[in-house]
Amino acid sequence: MNILFTLCGRAGSKGVKGKNARDFLDVPLVWYSMANIALYMEKYAANDNVKIVLNTDSEPLKDLVRKVKDVPVTILHREEHLAGDKVAKVAVIMDSLNKAEEAFGTKFDMVVDLDITSPLRTVQDVKNAIDRKRQRPEVDVVYSVAPSRRNPYFNMVKEENGFFCKAIPSNFTTRQEAPVFYDMNASIYAYAPEALKNKEHTTFFNSNCDAVIMKDTGILDIDSEEDYELMQVIAKYLFENDTNFQQTYQKTLSWKHNEKQR
Repeated sequence: MNILFTLCGRAGSKGVKGKNARDFLDVPLVWYSMANIALYMEKYAANDNVKIVLNTDSEPLKDLVRKVKDVPVTILHREEHLAGDKVAKVAVIMDSLNKAEEAFGTKFDMVVDLDITSPLRTVQDVKNAIDRKRQRPEVDVVYSVAPSRRNPYFNMVKEENGFFCKAIPSNFTTRQEAPVFYDMNASIYAYAPEALKNKEHTTFFNSNCDAVIMKDTGILDIDSEEDYELMQVIAKYLFENDTNFQQTYQKTLSWKHNEKQR
């Protein structure tokens, strides 16, 4: 199978300034996603043709990716019309696919996007999403979710006409009675290339999707300075106590060690 991994990060960020090029526990944030790809290639991709691209307009991010010599990433410069904060990320991934097909002369069977600002994933999470998409070729995308801590039928509310009320009116007295909900945790997306090219980007996730469940790490992704600080506390605990997360962290540390030796 021909698999394209995409890493996407623009230069600007309103919530956390320059977050895509920042360190996370003293390691470049983007290296965590690169480590997941490297581990997947080492462990599970013997029969796959894997290519990796970075789509960005950030020079510091490009420099960080180039420092990892054993992960071959092709850098695609993001055009200005795709660099705004209101551009659907699906449009950026489709741009990456089109440019990768031209650059590599390859038609891809799957496009797997790993969000740079979601560092707490394992190689098994990546494999689960890819395996699920292989099993369900008819769906447009398989994305990662985590169990939701709140339920719109039971303990989520909205403001309406000066009052607060349940997000969805119901008579449920316990959360266990209500339908189960999940949070899209903005970590892994395994796309069908044809869907990227033909489906409306702004409503892409409204239909014909499937999901894999990941560990609930408490914070979905890094969208604020508070997220950035709290996520590092959680990450430190996971890296010390969970062997699956340790694999990813150890891979990033090996690259940091190699860089110091140069």
